[in-house]
Amino acid sequence: MASKKSNKTKRNIENSARFSVAPMMDWTDRHCRYFHRQFTSKSLLYTEMVAAAALVRGRAYHLLDYSIEEHPLALQLGGSDPIELAEAASIGESHGYNEINLNVGCPSDRVQSGSFGAVLMKNPKLVAACCEAMRTSTSIDITVKCRIGVDDQNPEQILPDFLNHISDAGVTRIIIHARKAILKGLSPKENRDVPPLDYDILFNMKEKFPNLHISLNGGVQNLDTVTDLLAKGVDGVMIGRFAYQQPTQILSEVDKKIFRNGVISSPFEIADAMRLYIKEHCEKGGKPHQVTRHMTGLFHGLPGAKIWRQCLSKGSCNENIDFFDEALMAMTNSINKSAA
Repeated sequence: MASKKSNKTKRNIENSARFSVAPMMDWTDRHCRYFHRQFTSKSLLYTEMVAAAALVRGRAYHLLDYSIEEHPLALQLGGSDPIELAEAASIGESHGYNEINLNVGCPSDRVQSGSFGAVLMKNPKLVAACCEAMRTSTSIDITVKCRIGVDDQNPEQILPDFLNHISDAGVTRIIIHARKAILKGLSPKENRDVPPLDYDILFNMKEKFPNLHISLNGGVQNLDTVTDLLAKGVDGVMIGRFAYQQPTQILSEVDKKIFRNGVISSPFEIADAMRLYIKEHCEKGGKPHQVTRHMTGLFHGLPGAKIWRQCLSKGSCNENIDFFDEALMAMTNSINKSAA
């Protein structure tokens, strides 16, 4: 029987899942997540996909590093071996993650070659076996992120069958990217834009599976759309690229608009908070660019945004953070000049 504490944690994570930032390879590393957390304390954040084999066979535990401030935080795993995924999930739980998510949506060739990602949409029984094994080895939520189908599959036929299998395995939360994945002929980038969006099928799935917590992913560009989708019946919305490229526009009002509790920080306040983080990172032997590369969109849409991006880019090889202070000064001057 689940403890009162675990039930409360589960409810808290479900609430945080009303808005989440998508796991994105090469983007949502620990520095990116810390940056995003400065905007929103409520949203659920995800790691990049981590291959289960890297943890189990490679013992690459450094891939699980994070700052405590990043919670609530989910680990996304890639794999298709139930035993290996179960061990990787257990490792993730022992490192303090609040949720383990199985990637059944990535269409890249390198993921397909390992028989995981979106190609697993073709094998729902295997996905269910993986989920069941992961649930058995952990006490935290096991979730799935998938597509509505792949290649020539008919989503109206295969998606209900897929959801039946994973819900029978004990999965209660799922994130669905509302596009098909075309495994041959389209690049991962094209798979984020070319296959048409189908939000209606997600609403249909919510009607067929009312007990499932279903989050919608794909094509969402602003918070007004998020609130509209939530009002129409999905349980959560996940944003990827737009949250990364325009963090102030997307993330700064999430706590106030979605969670009805929070304050809005200015991009300068965010920059001040990140300056200390960058300084501490460098004192530990890190490079400032490892952090600042995620911050180029901080002043998106404001006067001087281009200068900000240029300053961060020019300072990418610096060993100290002087260039960051110079970038902030340039932004201040640009905004003051435009207001004059």
